[in-house]
Amino acid sequence: MGVKKIRVGMVGYQFMGKAHSHAYRDLPFYFDNPLKPELKVIAGRNEEAVKEAQGKMGWDSYETDWRKVIERDDIDVIDIVTPNHTHAEIAIAAAEAGKHIITEKPLALTVDEAKKMLNAVEKNGVKHMICHNYRFAPAVQYAKKLIEAGKIGRVYHYRANYLQDFIMDPNFPLVWRLKKEVSGTGALGDIGAHSIDLARFLIGEFKEVSGTMETFIKDRPIGEMTGGLNAKGDNEKMGEVTVDDAVAFLARFENGALGTFEATRFAGGNRNKNKFEINGEKGSIRWDMENMNNLEVYFADDEEGLQGFRLINCTEEVHPYVGAYWPPGHIIGYEHTFIHLIDEFFRGIANDKQPAPNFEDGVKNQIILEAVEKSSKEKRWIDIQ
Repeated sequence: MGVKKIRVGMVGYQFMGKAHSHAYRDLPFYFDNPLKPELKVIAGRNEEAVKEAQGKMGWDSYETDWRKVIERDDIDVIDIVTPNHTHAEIAIAAAEAGKHIITEKPLALTVDEAKKMLNAVEKNGVKHMICHNYRFAPAVQYAKKLIEAGKIGRVYHYRANYLQDFIMDPNFPLVWRLKKEVSGTGALGDIGAHSIDLARFLIGEFKEVSGTMETFIKDRPIGEMTGGLNAKGDNEKMGEVTVDDAVAFLARFENGALGTFEATRFAGGNRNKNKFEINGEKGSIRWDMENMNNLEVYFADDEEGLQGFRLINCTEEVHPYVGAYWPPGHIIGYEHTFIHLIDEFFRGIANDKQPAPNFEDGVKNQIILEAVEKSSKEKRWIDIQ
């Protein structure tokens, strides 16, 4: 009763296109959202590939020019899952056409681009989100509740590691993720941006940062992504890697907490270890995406002899979102974080309330990304302004 249709156009169709498409299709099955998505059109430059994606992912039609998607009268939402250097142009055009927008991270290549995107959505009164999906793991949402309830008291430390290993092979191709003009940064913006967003979400704003960045393999075979994190290349032709392979930085937060951050795609054996630990005056919390349903919590006031980290399987109805799924102990996965994010997005549109994380968060994250990059170049602390 009262459910309205919302018509979606997606620009892009590979890794994140698959994740977002799945979320749209499964959302009505699990959640009583006031808006039901219609997958109207998907766009991509490669006609053969986008046509295949259209059929496989359940979209009604396809286009090879994203501008035609934005021009259509039967589209309410533009979903941007393209390489980073295209986000600003597409988002600004979509905002000017009165479309609500959700985009992959990082928001843009530069702070200036990000601010122009934020100005466009605010000027045109459309709702907007940036896809920091890890916020929407039930265990992360529950960690937020514990912190806000004062369970660990004043926060002293935030410790984050985002470790991958998919480009360690020197023959892994020079894809768009390794080109500064397309991606902006490497490990910093690709995965470090998630760690930054989680820190801001859980404990607050950054005050200053000091970091260092490194590129271990300077040249690679020319190539392209083929889906997921897979790629193919031409070993006869080489090109220069122009982004970081790894980054490490320190941070001070406005609330006085200290932060340590590491993001690398050269940590052998770590496929997607997005991990944080928070230490406070009354206890600690830690989480690891590779074991995403579990939260580890330590409380200093536990009885002596019983102190230590306890393991909470966040699949009870009291935990955020999971009441829509299965009985306790029946775990959910990576794809469900996108369902939760889309649920928040559509509720924001339906209730005329700006959801989060949004383009304002994207701007703040972009400021931090650029500060870390500047710190690495100038070898000094950089204020976050």
